[in-house]
Amino acid sequence: MAIYLVRHGADDESYRGGWSQRGLNTEGYRQSEKLGKYLEARNSSTFRIGRIISSDLQRALDTANELAACLDIPVERDAQWREMNNGIIAGMPNEIVDERFPGLYFSSLAMDERYPGGASPAEFYSRIEIAFNRLCEHHLAQNSDSNILLVTHGGVINIIYSILKGIAWTNRSKSFPSEHTSMHRIEHMDGKWTITLENAVGHFDGTKQAGKIPNADS
Repeated sequence: MAIYLVRHGADDESYRGGWSQRGLNTEGYRQSEKLGKYLEARNSSTFRIGRIISSDLQRALDTANELAACLDIPVERDAQWREMNNGIIAGMPNEIVDERFPGLYFSSLAMDERYPGGASPAEFYSRIEIAFNRLCEHHLAQNSDSNILLVTHGGVINIIYSILKGIAWTNRSKSFPSEHTSMHRIEHMDGKWTITLENAVGHFDGTKQAGKIPNADS
């Protein structure tokens, strides 16, 4: 019994992410297509994915839709798997943010300090912790032979790693590696959920492509 986490494909990093509804760039579509074909060729024997759940932000949906087309599985949209709510700067060009809000970054906020028109890091963590616990409980209750694939964001995956590894999380914590369209597997073993695959990018023709370490603006 497993849950696969997938970070969305590459998007235009000259704009602030967070709750931006900007979609994938060309590279992101290519990455997602490669992952979809990789999963399709191995789904019945290895991955056994029966559900695809996705953040409803466009870059995640674009990724999920590419995977769904290969696996012939519908995408279930769920807003609780969104990235950090960065309020009015979501989708704004970085240059404009730097002019209007000098020094405003996810890591610059206090844990209880909100983005203008957005949420605080503490609220972000709480949302993901609740959503993750519910997903795990529901998956266990279904007692299904098939697995779940969740398409989400770097900041979300980072929080889940912290939860499972028992590491206290803050918005200034060092992030765990999570490249665009990387896969991460969580399995229920010996009565607990354990990470058994980290930042896997085998779908890139056996070569690891460079990718930035994500934060909650990704």
